[in-house]
Amino acid sequence: MQILLVTGGAGFIGGHVVRMLVASEKYHVVNLDALTYASDLRLLAPLAESGRYTFVNADIRDGEALAQVFADHAPDGVLHLAAESHVDRSIESPAIFIETNVLGTGQLLDAALAHFRGLGAEAKSRFRFVHVSTDEVFGSLGASGFFHEATAYDPSSPYSASKAASDHMARAWHRTFGLPVVVTNCSNNYGPAQFPEKLIPLMIIKAWRGEKLPVYGKGENVRDWLHVEDHARALLAVFERGKPGETYCIGGHNELTNIAVVQAICDELDRRLGVPTAGARRGLINFVTDRPGHDARYAIDAGRIGRELGWKPSFDFSKGLSQTIDWYLGNEPWWGPLAGNGNAMARRGLGKGT
Repeated sequence: MQILLVTGGAGFIGGHVVRMLVASEKYHVVNLDALTYASDLRLLAPLAESGRYTFVNADIRDGEALAQVFADHAPDGVLHLAAESHVDRSIESPAIFIETNVLGTGQLLDAALAHFRGLGAEAKSRFRFVHVSTDEVFGSLGASGFFHEATAYDPSSPYSASKAASDHMARAWHRTFGLPVVVTNCSNNYGPAQFPEKLIPLMIIKAWRGEKLPVYGKGENVRDWLHVEDHARALLAVFERGKPGETYCIGGHNELTNIAVVQAICDELDRRLGVPTAGARRGLINFVTDRPGHDARYAIDAGRIGRELGWKPSFDFSKGLSQTIDWYLGNEPWWGPLAGNGNAMARRGLGKGT
């Protein structure tokens, strides 16, 4: 059984990856997470009974702690998902994004390289460092075209700039030092158990409560929506079959404007719960001041990962949104404490400085 080190495994995407890997019964997962504000161990607690899961509370910025983790667990590969990820928070406080996404990734690459150099030939041939990144590093598309593996980088926000820097570092560790790195760039993720600051859970919770639904600008920004379970499967395919030194773009083939997403949530809740006496939930939509530097459109050409690794998304947006709404309606005890403190759902990133 191979041992995989997953960084950020208590986060939204990382948690789905960890649960999928443990359920496969092919891997022992070492989940390294600093337990920052968006981390959550509650849905991972049952994994301890499997005997194929270990949690380590450590920060990727701590080189000594990382060296100890590699020495203690001798992983056969790394799936690097640990990152600060919310664009609005990066506008408000960019320094933590630089510290975690850039400096932390550098520490992790160094620790992985030291471990890799000590492996035998067979173990080296199996080892992979999968660096998980975002399509936001490519900037903004016009009305047509798609991001692909050769798209030039043009980040707009402190978040995307920090991820772009970490992508370049990961590739440099491959080219300079021979660390078998594979980079992925994904589109917007959604699905069960996403922290309430992100668009889809925020709108589900607020619409259910009958609160105003803040939509940036005119809601015309376009995103390609990728269900988190499809993303997790893609990352496993990249780890198992991806070629070191290469990049794979992962998209859901679900392009929608933000306003269309919010309207779909409103309509689905009206259908399930009935139309409130105050009127259809679309009436809760409230257009607010746009985010500074808000990219107009993202869209992924995921053809390469399909052709070379045999992956394709299994969720269209209607199916995925229905499943996601099911989860939030049935799991208020999970998200209620997060949404109740006001911090998770507060407006951020108005461009007022750091």
